[in-house]
Amino acid sequence: MKIIMLGAPGAGKGTQAKMIADKYGVPHISTGDIFRANIKNGTELGMEAKKYMDQGLLVPDELTVKILLDRVAKDDCEKGYVLDGFPRTIPQAEVLEEALANIGDKIDFAIDVDVPDENIVRRMSGRRACLSCGATYHIEHVPPKAEGICDRCGKELVLRDDDKAETVKNRLNVYHEQTQPLIDFYEKKGVLKSVDGTVDMQDVFVAIVSILGE
Repeated sequence: MKIIMLGAPGAGKGTQAKMIADKYGVPHISTGDIFRANIKNGTELGMEAKKYMDQGLLVPDELTVKILLDRVAKDDCEKGYVLDGFPRTIPQAEVLEEALANIGDKIDFAIDVDVPDENIVRRMSGRRACLSCGATYHIEHVPPKAEGICDRCGKELVLRDDDKAETVKNRLNVYHEQTQPLIDFYEKKGVLKSVDGTVDMQDVFVAIVSILGE
């Protein structure tokens, strides 16, 4: 079972990817994690990727797919995997599709965790973080006992730059421009499934399981 997770930043697709991986006993594969592992282990592909990353450049699609194929060839991917964070663009999806076809493989499901922009802005701009101990809160869903103060260590909570409404809106604009077209791409392939990401996290997961099967 080869699955791609789609959805805007803050839609909760990473959380769902982990839950899917746990339930079905398949690896949760994040491209960021693979890059870091290859660089740490000093692999040939990792060193090639590092050259681009050190210059602040994006790793080319062909190299990213090579690193990805190297990862999915490992024994723990025999029953499948969940891809999180790749592909992000149509060219990446096309390179991935061609590479998989060359080894007689293909993506079985592309699951879109659908959340309207206004929900995401509210969800992310409500986050608060303790820079001292790393605890995180949400002013609506998981508020601290005392406003603006960490329950764990008593230090001040902050709104990180990444979570500011303006930053979130900019990230959503990039998503709509570059990544949302993947929804049409995978719909045409007949593998797209959408779930309502505005409901409780557990209900989202139940909806995904009903698509994938027990």
